[in-house]
Amino acid sequence: MKTLCITSIETFSGKTAVCLALGRKLQRDGYQVGYLKTLSTQQWEPVPGRTVDEDADFICRTLGLEGPSASLVGVVLTKALLKEALCQRSSRDLLAEVQTAYRRAAAGKDVLLMEGGASLREGVSVGLGVDQVAQALDVPVLAVVRFRNEMDLLDSCLVAKMRLGERLRGVVVNAVPEQAHAFVKEVCCSCLEDHGIAVFGVLPRRDELAAISVGEMAQVLEAEFLALPEKQDVLVQNLVVGAMSVEQALPRMRRIPGTKAIITGGDRADMQLAALETATHCLVLTGHLRPQPEVLRRAEELGVPVLLVRQNTMETVEAIEDVFGKTRLGQREKLERFEALMAEHFDLGRLYQELGLEKRNT
Repeated sequence: MKTLCITSIETFSGKTAVCLALGRKLQRDGYQVGYLKTLSTQQWEPVPGRTVDEDADFICRTLGLEGPSASLVGVVLTKALLKEALCQRSSRDLLAEVQTAYRRAAAGKDVLLMEGGASLREGVSVGLGVDQVAQALDVPVLAVVRFRNEMDLLDSCLVAKMRLGERLRGVVVNAVPEQAHAFVKEVCCSCLEDHGIAVFGVLPRRDELAAISVGEMAQVLEAEFLALPEKQDVLVQNLVVGAMSVEQALPRMRRIPGTKAIITGGDRADMQLAALETATHCLVLTGHLRPQPEVLRRAEELGVPVLLVRQNTMETVEAIEDVFGKTRLGQREKLERFEALMAEHFDLGRLYQELGLEKRNT
């Protein structure tokens, strides 16, 4: 049985997306794939009284893994457990719990994908940092680093090498803009390879992969659909706040490319109607103020979903921005696009060789 720990150097780097794409490719190549998330710090409650890890639940369903997703998480770090661990009042051996979960997830599998922390810092205070877990389980690590700039890329990867040592088998550089791609490939990758850091892939940035669906926005905002609830899979790439006059807002709304959601007060009928004439893909109405019937009628005609939220405009923007930019692959279209990126820009053969795997399509 082979194991690969996939971790992020910092948050929202695309770790879960890489994990899922590799899992599906391994399955297509005939391998029995297992999955384990070592530490969960962001629990999700899809129904009252049932708390799960959103990433683990999604990967469990997408890869068709057996058993409840809760069994695929080593430790769920609640605030109560964190307090006990930090104050040394907990009798639990958290690392031993991860080891037990690891053995359970690996049983009967050819390859186990182990999802590490959201950053190299996550879990260190309770003894579950990715370096601590990788050493205890004696597993290799693949780090995903999101491109910020050239210096940050090199510094981040070299720090990861310092932290993980020989367990770091390589990195994947994600979300590289077109203007930086040549420098990253020709200069940064060569530098990293000289430092003993294999670069398995340089994935170009695709704005549509950072988009959020209307359904995800509705879930995050606890919103009510006033029009077209069947449009939950519509993807939104940009947010526009309609808090100024229509004359000021119109040029900006028309100038922003890609799909967009307009966030404005529920009592701003002038802004709402103007937005509907500028290729808007979703209206988010704030303050729990219901719009005029004419707005909903026009939205229905144009096929634009309308959400009503209780928060004010600023609170609504902040709530959405907390999840914007994270590569969430809940829509089949986004998953297929990311898998296509991996197929084109990730050296799977080199990774298979590193892990001692063979391509064996069945």
